[in-house]
Amino acid sequence: MPRAHPKEFRQDVIRVARNREPGVRLVDIAKDLGISESCLRSWLTRADRDEGLRPGPSSAELAQNRQLAKRVRLLEQENEVLRRAAAYLSQANLPGK
Repeated sequence: MPRAHPKEFRQDVIRVARNREPGVRLVDIAKDLGISESCLRSWLTRADRDEGLRPGPSSAELAQNRQLAKRVRLLEQENEVLRRAAAYLSQANLPGK
């Protein structure tokens, strides 16, 4: 996986792309800056969502969803441990053993 570009670089690229002269294509800007056109379009889409210009989840919402999913996985694992412990303890307490 390629190394991530610094946040400042992405912000500068987005600003250049948004303020381009008429007739200047995104593919030309991307090539001049050493990134792919799809990368540039992705950054522009993400910036539009973060600024509320385009529908969809913002970066903050996506980060929160990732944290919540991680927490749910942890809680499910803890629940499984407790369930197995309860089953073991209920078997260990049976009379006649």
